[in-house]
Amino acid sequence: MSSREPSEVTRVESPDPSSHATNIYDAENGQDEWLDEEDDDDMDFEPATDDSEAMEFFDPAEANESDFYVADVDDGLSGVEIGLSANDDDHVEEDENESQTEATGTERPLINSVPVGRIHGAFTTSGNPPDDDDDPDNGYGSRRRRRGKASKERYPTVPSEEGGRLMATGTFGESEHYEDRLRNRKGRLTTRLMYRELGISSHAPNRANKLVAQSLIPSSNADTIIHYNDRCYSGQFSDDGNFFFSCGKDFKVRMYDTSNPYKWKYYKTAIYPYGQWTITDASLSPDNRFLAYSSIRSVIWSIRFSGDGREVVAGTSNQSVYVYDIEAKRSILQIRGHNDDVNAVCFGDKSSPHILYSGSDDTLIKVWDRRSMGDSREAGVFMGHTEGLTYVDSKGDGRYVLSNGKDQTMKLWDLRKMMSTEKASKLDPGSYSTGFDYRFMAYTEAEYQPHPYDCSLVTFRGHRVLKTLIRCHFSPPASTDSRYVYSGSEDGSVYIYNMDATLAGRIDVNKATHHSRPKNPDFYPHQYEIRTSRNPDAWKTCVRDASWHPDAPVIAATSWNGWGMSTGTCTTHSWNDGAEDDESEPKMGMRVNQRLEDDEDLYDRPQRNDRLSRIRSRLRSQVVRAADDDDDVVW
Repeated sequence: MSSREPSEVTRVESPDPSSHATNIYDAENGQDEWLDEEDDDDMDFEPATDDSEAMEFFDPAEANESDFYVADVDDGLSGVEIGLSANDDDHVEEDENESQTEATGTERPLINSVPVGRIHGAFTTSGNPPDDDDDPDNGYGSRRRRRGKASKERYPTVPSEEGGRLMATGTFGESEHYEDRLRNRKGRLTTRLMYRELGISSHAPNRANKLVAQSLIPSSNADTIIHYNDRCYSGQFSDDGNFFFSCGKDFKVRMYDTSNPYKWKYYKTAIYPYGQWTITDASLSPDNRFLAYSSIRSVIWSIRFSGDGREVVAGTSNQSVYVYDIEAKRSILQIRGHNDDVNAVCFGDKSSPHILYSGSDDTLIKVWDRRSMGDSREAGVFMGHTEGLTYVDSKGDGRYVLSNGKDQTMKLWDLRKMMSTEKASKLDPGSYSTGFDYRFMAYTEAEYQPHPYDCSLVTFRGHRVLKTLIRCHFSPPASTDSRYVYSGSEDGSVYIYNMDATLAGRIDVNKATHHSRPKNPDFYPHQYEIRTSRNPDAWKTCVRDASWHPDAPVIAATSWNGWGMSTGTCTTHSWNDGAEDDESEPKMGMRVNQRLEDDEDLYDRPQRNDRLSRIRSRLRSQVVRAADDDDDVVW
């Protein structure tokens, strides 16, 4: 492909408000106005399966995350939605026996948790049908281009020289003094603290404190295992660390008070009654006032709040990026700038909403500057992935970007080294792809081929980006000094990398949760791998998302986890200096339900020895004659 048509940029006008179904909450007066077209009972809502919107729940083994295309091709998509949460208990549905009362144990204002904005027609889409990723048979019937035998020269050098230079600059944490490296000292926390207190540290006190903080990498042992009856798709801490939310396939967003990161408290559960297949993404505003979430019905893969909390950016399956204004309650910008699904979006700078990043299945990350889009083109392009993008994350400084790709690599990018639009327009990114289907196919080393126009700084390898849109993140500046990047993985682990691409740590969620709940045949119909695995009932874990607490050495991993990968977990992992158990209560590996309550159904009932059990049963069934007084009693 020698050239591409320029991207389409549309300023979207507000549609007719009378066609909307909006729930508006007045936080000051404590009143809400429900303006739905039907007076439905949301507590009893089940996803509709009417033919008008082509809603049909497929077999999970046959369906892809985007199989539910709800638009009529002729009419276009008229129901792209974002659910926004605010204070309103009418849309709070508790799990099973959960009540609708708030159970927080805290008096301060918490997250608002009811949809305030269900936007019908706010995003005008083209109605083009989904392509490869939305064909349920594509994973089994498609073929891909095979490459030759793998060579070690194909892979970037580890440790990365460029990454090492970044670590030395102090932009990504502090580095050990050369004397400490030569003597191999100060490896343990106690030794670091001793040298600091004695005043014989090789670093200034501030640098010594940063070195101590960034060395506290959470361990594999799980402090708490929160079990869900459906797979979990994402989970993140709030910017201030006071809250955590997890999104599940049951269209529920569960929220927890994590002001004490080591002792969570259940807050409440918000339900998305109009969802289809699953909640694909959620984002919490910086002030913890709004929670935005979306589902397959919305055809939205990714949503993010701006740094000021006034806007939400969304990536959709119609190859577009949208910007939604919270106050105006309408979409104010549409950018049709990709050739495939936009799986990931984010703002580039926390202090400014002007720079946007979007990652797509067309293998490109595009940079959009809203101040200079008169020619309807991107400001630049990041090219280097050979397969589709699953996630992009910004460091928040308007400079560094992180991405996960289906080519089984994670890449670090610098905004100053992006490819120009003119150069990118002369290249065909699809020519470097193999046609690999990450949902059902394995990716071998022979598949990897370095991109000839790769403009990334560092490439990270080792984790597996398979089955689902697995996410990656920068580690927080307060608790780690931005020292690391980390990603979930299909093999059931969280991989933590140094900036030079070396492995800093690995959290084995599969090992920490293995057989942590009994088998339940009721969940087997929902298992993920019905036709693609030799042993579909085995315990399997796929870590889809992970979140590092901003102020404490704690990571929460959100996973598809369980027998046949049919259920979900959220596990908390903290730094424990290599300890295998905790002397205090509760013990490590505590199993709780979604409300953080002990549940005996999560534990196997003790089973007696089969042979001994049969003997005792036979003895109990025998009839014993009562002895007469005259009978001789033999002792």
